[in-house]
Order: sequence, then C-alpha cells, then structure tokens
Amino acid sequence: MTPEQWWGAALFMLVSSITPGPNNTMLMASGVHFGYRRTLAHLMGVQLGFGFMLIAVGLGLHAVLSQFPAFYDVVRFAGGAYMVWMAWSLASARPHVQEQAAMEQSPPNEPQPLGFWGAVLFQWVNPKAWVMAVTIMSAYVPPGAGLLQIAPLGLMFAVLGFPCSSVWVGFGSALRSYLQDAFRMRVFNCSMAAALLASLYPMLTG
Repeated sequence: MTPEQWWGAALFMLVSSITPGPNNTMLMASGVHFGYRRTLAHLMGVQLGFGFMLIAVGLGLHAVLSQFPAFYDVVRFAGGAYMVWMAWSLASARPHVQEQAAMEQSPPNEPQPLGFWGAVLFQWVNPKAWVMAVTIMSAYVPPGAGLLQIAPLGLMFAVLGFPCSSVWVGFGSALRSYLQDAFRMRVFNCSMAAALLASLYPMLTG
C-alpha cells in the first residue's frame, strides 16, 4: 500500500468510527445505563471484533462475497432483523431510577451491559461493519495483498476507533445524572431505538 492509500484508509476509518451507527448508538445507550467503566468491555469488543473482521475480509472473505452476493444480502437482512429486535428491546425496557452510586453495582436481576464477546460477535451481523470492511478492502488495499499488509489495517482501526467510540460512551455517561428521571429515560431509550432503526436505512437499501 502506498502512503496515500494508508492516509485515505485512516481518514475513512476516523470518519466511519465517529459518525452515528449501530455500534455508537449502542455504546452511548450503554454509557447512560451502565457508565463508562462497565461499558469498557463492550467498547473493546467493538474495536477488536471489527479489526479481526477487517482482516478476515481482506484475507479472502471479500472474494467469497463477490462470488456469492446473495450471502451478503442474507447477512444484511439477518443483521437488520437482529437490530430491529434490539431496538424493540431498548424501547420497551422499563426505566428504573437509582442513586448514582447504586447504579455502579448491578443487582443480579438487573440488565447487564453487552460483554466483550457479545460485541465481537455483533460485528458479524452489523450491516455498517460489513459495508466498512468491504469498502476499505476494495478502495485502499491492492489485489493480492497478504497478511503483513492487511493485519496493520485491523490494528489501525483499533487504535483510531477507540477514542472515536469512547466519545459516544463518555457522552452517554455524562447524561446519567440528567436521566435520573423515569420519563426522561423513557424518551432517551425510545430515541436510541429510533436512531438504531434509522441507521439501518442506508445500509439495507444500498
């Protein structure tokens, strides 16, 4: 890869990582409900999970998708159905208001944040992640590139994506005090569910 290709891929990763999408919407909602510290595993799973997915696409999965475009359609719509279910779960969740200190200690029956492996697996049903991975490999990686060229792209995404997604988690965490009200939390949950559904439109119709 030329320096221009590296810079282009880095800029694309930055813009894609900071803009709204399923991952960032879920991370912000998790920041509101669980705080930054308890969302950290989710955040790391997004970065490392997509980095691994990027490498897999570059090492051959992209070629498989080009030979069998119907498979990509199946993944897009299966991922879309899963995200619709997640949006419904978020919108229908019963708001519960607790003291700030108590929120850091989650009782056994309370909802838990998405864990590291859950976030890793979510990348494979996230339509935006597929679009990003295929676009990066098509636009910036020369044909026949090997692991030594592709693996640094996965690492670069983890490095650049972490602070971008952290902004969303931090913003959610900053809203926790304001949302210590059942009505406000209900409005927030419904707004995040709507944003999650809206993020699907350009990916499922493209």
